[in-house]
Amino acid sequence: MIFERTVRRGLFRVGGGDAETAHEFTLRRLAALSRTPVALAALRARYAVSAPRTVFGVSFPNPVGLAAGMDKDGVALPAWPALGFGFVEVGTVTARPQPGNPRPRLFRLVDSEAVINRMGFNNAGAQALADRLAALPRPLGVPLGISLGKSKVTALEDAVEDYRESYRVLREQGDYFAVNVSSPNTPGLRALQDREHLDALLAALVGEKPVLVKIAPDLTEPAIAELLEVCLARGAAGVIATNTTLGRDGLAPTDRGRSGETGGLSGRPLADRARQVVAFVHAETGGRLPVIGVGGIVDPDDAARMFDAGASLVQLYTGFIYRGPALPRAVARAAAGAVRPATTGA
Repeated sequence: MIFERTVRRGLFRVGGGDAETAHEFTLRRLAALSRTPVALAALRARYAVSAPRTVFGVSFPNPVGLAAGMDKDGVALPAWPALGFGFVEVGTVTARPQPGNPRPRLFRLVDSEAVINRMGFNNAGAQALADRLAALPRPLGVPLGISLGKSKVTALEDAVEDYRESYRVLREQGDYFAVNVSSPNTPGLRALQDREHLDALLAALVGEKPVLVKIAPDLTEPAIAELLEVCLARGAAGVIATNTTLGRDGLAPTDRGRSGETGGLSGRPLADRARQVVAFVHAETGGRLPVIGVGGIVDPDDAARMFDAGASLVQLYTGFIYRGPALPRAVARAAAGAVRPATTGA
């Protein structure tokens, strides 16, 4: 509660309350901290939790990861394991650098513990990320996932080559790759979840490194089932469920004035739907496709329900914004005491 009463209150005032300015402020401080070995060691001593498991052939020191979007360009990478995360996913990165959508494009819905974003894959591009990763002074110490998206300037019919270009540039840097075909903030992107498009995309990317598909919570169960057939047929390593939603259910009355903002909703209101999708994927595939569960996890009980639904790993983003560094530690500790198989996938 100290974080909510003091640190969060101050952060939420940065930039006159603009959420993206506060995000940038936080990343700058974490980037500076990442260059301070003594500070990193102190954080590790406080927050690191060992709860190892192996999923899709990758060994994770604990099953709690940082979701894509928090550190798109990997500017503060050493800080995240020190804060207790068992893996980190950077991006979403595109083959071409792009500024994303016009600001403002990130909005807090505090009483709902939610966020609406329409960032639009703002990032410095695949090559810039590859250069930054290559320059890291020491190994990260936890698995690194890289989320790949389509450049906005690339036509849908050229999407496969666009993703393939990013993958070629970053292939040696990532422990796994997430194919983001489900953001609502790039026009036409979600069409890549259709059977024909996804089949071509996975045929081009699946190979030596695990490739996972990140899916939208707004898909119907028949559409998800069709997507899973393609994933299994093409040898995808797993599924990330879910991305943000276009729905606005579950908002607190005080936050409904923000409901008209375009973009994807994340946070507590997404928890039930994300868990339903995880459970469906797990049941539909008979556990053959490991699932990273993400969406609405703001306390250890939310994570426990996600694991019970069939998730092998979980990721945090919006919950971390609202609950701070105590959250990954608490979730990892709870996972360490849970009775679940240590190994999922090969």
